[in-house]
Amino acid sequence: MIIGLDVGGTHTDAVLIGNGSVLRQVKVATDTCNLFDCVWACLEMVTRGVPPGAIRRAVLSTTLTTNAIAEGRLEKTGVVVSAGPGIDPANFQIGSHYYCVSGSIDHRGRVVQPLSRQEIETIADIFLAQDIRRVAVVSKFSVRNPQHELEMAEILRRSCDVVVAGHSLSATLNFPRRIATAWLNAAVHSVHKMFFEAVRDSLKGRGFEIPIYVLKADGGTMSFAASLDAPEQTIFSGPAASVLGALPFASREGDSLVLDIGGTTTDIAVFVHRSPLLEPLGGEVGGRKTLVRALKTRSIPLGGDSCVAVIDGDLRIGPRRHGPAMAYGGTTPTPTDALFVLGRAQKGDGEAACRGMTQIADLLEVSIEEAAHLVLDLSCKMIVRAAREMIEEINSKPVYTVKELLSGYRVKPAEILALGGPAPFFAPLIEKLTAIPTCAVPQWHVANAIGAAMARNTSEVTLFADTERGVAMAPGEEFSRQVGKDFDRKTALALACELLRAKCLKAGVSESEIDIDVVEDNQFNMVRDFYTVGRNIRVQVQTRPGLIPECRDFAESMFNCCILPDAV
Repeated sequence: MIIGLDVGGTHTDAVLIGNGSVLRQVKVATDTCNLFDCVWACLEMVTRGVPPGAIRRAVLSTTLTTNAIAEGRLEKTGVVVSAGPGIDPANFQIGSHYYCVSGSIDHRGRVVQPLSRQEIETIADIFLAQDIRRVAVVSKFSVRNPQHELEMAEILRRSCDVVVAGHSLSATLNFPRRIATAWLNAAVHSVHKMFFEAVRDSLKGRGFEIPIYVLKADGGTMSFAASLDAPEQTIFSGPAASVLGALPFASREGDSLVLDIGGTTTDIAVFVHRSPLLEPLGGEVGGRKTLVRALKTRSIPLGGDSCVAVIDGDLRIGPRRHGPAMAYGGTTPTPTDALFVLGRAQKGDGEAACRGMTQIADLLEVSIEEAAHLVLDLSCKMIVRAAREMIEEINSKPVYTVKELLSGYRVKPAEILALGGPAPFFAPLIEKLTAIPTCAVPQWHVANAIGAAMARNTSEVTLFADTERGVAMAPGEEFSRQVGKDFDRKTALALACELLRAKCLKAGVSESEIDIDVVEDNQFNMVRDFYTVGRNIRVQVQTRPGLIPECRDFAESMFNCCILPDAV
C-alpha cells in the first residue's frame, strides 16, 4: 500500500492506495499556523489499524515552502556573490545581507582572478555578529568550475549552519536565476527541516519506518531526506500534484486543459498528447525567476472559498479568502455558498449559505437563486479567461513538454479535465462557456493526493567537457574525469547516462523506472590562430516524470470513469 498526501491552502487530503483502488481517503481543514498537526491528523486517520509492514512508502505534496515565501516567513539569509568583469552582481541584489566579492572564473571554467580569503573571512565575522546562520554562495561560472563557491563555502561554514552553493542546484548558465534559487534554498531551509523532522519522527513513532518522498515541482519525487539539501524543489509541489492527478485521464491524442479548482486557488495546466508542459528555464515564485525545473502551471486566486462581494454595483469574486464558506462556519459569502443555495452541495449549513447569498442578492437587486447563478457564472468566466490567457502565452513561444521541444506547435485543447471539490458542479458551466467537452476526473475531491502517491522519481545530470583542458565534469554530482582529445558528444552522452542511472539506483529507483531523455546536446569547436584546439561539450539528461509502474494498472482501470456534465 502507498500513502499519498496533499497539503493545500484550504484542505489537506490523504489517500491509502492498494489492490488497484483507493482504500481510504481523508480530508481535513488546513491550519497554516499548525501545519504539522494538520498533516499528522490525516496520516493518523488514513493509517488507523493498518499494520506498519503493509505500507511501502508515503509521498507528500506540500505548499509549505511556497507559503513561507509568500507570507515572508523566511530566516535571515546572507548572500555572497563573485562575478568578475562584464557584469555587476549588485544589480541582482536579493535580501538585506548581500555581499559582492572579488574573484572570477571565465566561461570555460578557468580562474581569471582568485578569491580574497580575507574578504570572505570578514563577511563570515559580520554574519556571526548579526546572527545570520544561513547563506548562499554564487560564482558566475560555477557550473563550469565550482572552485570559488567551494572555497567560499569552506570559510563560511565555520560560522554558518547552512551554506548553499549555487552550482549544486542547477547546471544552467543563468547567473541572476541562480542567485535567486540559492537564496530561496537557504531561506526556506529551516522551515522545511522542521516539517521533515516532525513528519519523520511521528511516522516512526507509530511504527511506520517507510521511505518518505516529497513531490517536486517537475512532477517527480525525491526522497524526503534528500529534500533537506534542496527544499526549493518543493516549490510548486501543489500544482504538480494537480497535473499528476489528472494525467491518467488525459487523452492520448490531442491537447488537454487541466483545471484544479480548490478552495483558495485554481491551478491551470496543459497536456500535449498526454505529456505535461514544462517551464524550460525554471518556475517563478514571489516575483523571482528561479532555476527550479517545474511543470508549466498557472495559479489564480479564485476558488470555492473566495470572497464574494458587490462593489459599486459590480459583482466581485476574490482575490482574497477570509476562511471557509458560510456553510462551514465562515463569515463571508463564497462560490461554495452559491452551490448550497442551488442545491448542488448538501453537507453543511444551508441556512447560513442562504444568509450570505441573500446579502449579495439584495445588493444586486435580484433573487437569491439568480445571485447564486451569477456568482458561479462569473467564477467560471474568470477561470476560462485565465486559461485562455495561459494558452495564448504558451502559443507565443516554442512549446516544451517533459518529452520534447515542439517548435511551431500551437496548443488547442480538445478536452477539459476538472478536479478539486467544486469540479463536478463547475464542469457543465465551463463546457457551456468553452464548447469543449469537460468532465470531473474520478475521485476529483482527492485527485491531488492520488497524483502524489503515483508519482515516480525524477533526476537529472549535466555534464561538461573541455578537451583542450582534458577534463569532463558534472559539478552537481561532484564528478570529474580526465579525457583525451578524441572525447566527443556521443561519449559525453553515454557518460552522462551512466552517471544518471547510478544516481537513480542509489536513490532507490528500480531499473524498470529509469526512462532517460536527452535535454541538451551541444558541442562547439574552440579555435585559436585559425586552428581547432579542442571541443567544448555540454550535455544534459534526465528521467521523465510519470507514474510508478505498479500504479499504472490502477490508473488505467479508472480511465473511463470521468464524470461528465450530464451525470452531475
